[in-house]
Amino acid sequence: MNIFLLLIGALVLFHASNAERTRAELDAATYLENVNNEINNMVNIETLASWAFDSNITDANEKARNKASAERAKFMKKIAADCKKFEWQRFDDADLRRQFKMLTKLGYAALPEKDYDELLSVLSKMESNYAKIKICNYKDQTKCNMQLEPEIEDLLPKSRDPEELKYYWQMWYDKAGTAVKDSYMRYLELNLQAAKLNNFTSGAEAWLSEYEDDTMEQQLEAIYGEIRPLYEQIHGYVRSRLRQVYGEKVVSEKGPIPMHLLGNMWGQTWGEVASILTPFPEKPLIDVTDEMVRQGYTAKKMFEMGDQFFQSLNLKKLPQTFWEKSIIEKPTDGRDLICHASAWDFYLNSDVRIKQCTRVTMDQLFTVHHEQGHIQYFLQYAHLPHVYRTGANPGFHEAVGDVLSLSVSTPRHLEKIGLLKDYKMDKEARINKLFLTALDKIVFLPFAFTMDKYRWSLFRGEVKPENMNCAFWKLREEYSGIEPPVVRSEKDFDAPAKYHVSADVEYLRYLVSFIIQFQFYKSACIKAGQYDPKNPELPLDNCDFYGSAEAGKAFENMLSLGASKPWPDAMEAFNGERIMSGKAIAEYFEPLRIWLEAENVKNNVYIGWNKSDKCVA
Repeated sequence: MNIFLLLIGALVLFHASNAERTRAELDAATYLENVNNEINNMVNIETLASWAFDSNITDANEKARNKASAERAKFMKKIAADCKKFEWQRFDDADLRRQFKMLTKLGYAALPEKDYDELLSVLSKMESNYAKIKICNYKDQTKCNMQLEPEIEDLLPKSRDPEELKYYWQMWYDKAGTAVKDSYMRYLELNLQAAKLNNFTSGAEAWLSEYEDDTMEQQLEAIYGEIRPLYEQIHGYVRSRLRQVYGEKVVSEKGPIPMHLLGNMWGQTWGEVASILTPFPEKPLIDVTDEMVRQGYTAKKMFEMGDQFFQSLNLKKLPQTFWEKSIIEKPTDGRDLICHASAWDFYLNSDVRIKQCTRVTMDQLFTVHHEQGHIQYFLQYAHLPHVYRTGANPGFHEAVGDVLSLSVSTPRHLEKIGLLKDYKMDKEARINKLFLTALDKIVFLPFAFTMDKYRWSLFRGEVKPENMNCAFWKLREEYSGIEPPVVRSEKDFDAPAKYHVSADVEYLRYLVSFIIQFQFYKSACIKAGQYDPKNPELPLDNCDFYGSAEAGKAFENMLSLGASKPWPDAMEAFNGERIMSGKAIAEYFEPLRIWLEAENVKNNVYIGWNKSDKCVA
């Protein structure tokens, strides 16, 4: 009898405990609903201030932006403190636990108020320096108003004078990199302080935590290892062709490639100089820029076409406010602004925008589709709580638009929209196209990896301050086989000459994007019935999934999840896969790999590169 009473008592206590837990979780759910709405309002204010600064760099706008950011940091600290009142780690509801966990990750907001304000000031100083740089014309030193965008970026692919290219390269790196070295050193100190306040050993671990996978570094090293043989074949072929153009005094047979010859300030993609590298020059390269100009394309028309592509997939249309509030052409009123293309979510009233100094070129058409991919992601997860209104991981956000760009850049699509006419995709034309794509996609992979591998090493204290610059160039040489055109030293500091380094933007997202976009692209093409590995009439590299409702549904399934699930779940919602893989990239470029290997052997091209001597301590 006593045992029976004890059992009854235990059962009553169990149900009472469950009832209390249920009430606690209901209270927590109500709290999260309210606080997510409050965060939307707070972040909206901050984003409006950031937009004002980035689109008109003035001291007043900088002050307003930093004030708004500081206010949000205070608010998020209060939220994190409030979260501690809930024993959320014990909740049965996994969604509640995930939201609370995200709300307790403060990032830089964990810094004391004074240090946070200083961090904002340091970052503003570096961004402002980057945006305001003006360089004197190489041929007329009395004209000193050249900016990176568009003047210098337009010149780099066109000039064949190595001395002129070397001049602009050195001027840019001295002014964009070395000039902010002291600011960057302070940034590193504050980055480490914030990481430790968030219970990370360094900023590297803080950045990597966004991918929710402790093996991310190892996975990426393995994938890059798989792709490296193709990269080395491309590198050897390009170096050989550049030697034919510039001679052996400028380009050595076995050394790294001098990066000022590659048509891009950072050597991150080489497609800008494809006209002097193309395997079959008698076959026209696909470049519809002149046709776009002839047909009277405008920035607005390019954005309307991007919007139409998404609508053809039964995805969301751009809201009217996008057209009213975006900046899609460089203002002509003389203001300084960040011209780097970017997409913005303001978190209220479907307010989404793009800021891009759009030029009427084929590459810019692809960039427009990329940026609209971000916008589509914003619109698809707008219904979710604030903490989930981001990509499944940072790379997912970058991949979405690039998947569309792969489709838009095909001869099939360019013919469909009337920009390419009478184009015949024979074997040689196909190799040309794959080669051109590889100059952007494959060449970018080692660049992207080194941007963060370098910063991880700084964050972790693995590189001493007196070795910081040569450590940067050592990585660029090791992974990309490129070198600066002039000797650099530890008096220089070159990494911040890339915008994302100056602006504290994690770069791993782009590397992840360039891997998974091919997985998504292959799946979308299969769903659209536009790719069949057994049918040579439907090759992967000429697939256009425009108008496929089935492909669109797969995008919706993934994008609408936002960050509410770990990224493998989001990937699975799209194509049934749960791991990143380089197999789809390899499949896409297989015909090019076979051709390059045979061509390099035939021409006795050296594969690999010797060490560089272009950085001295």
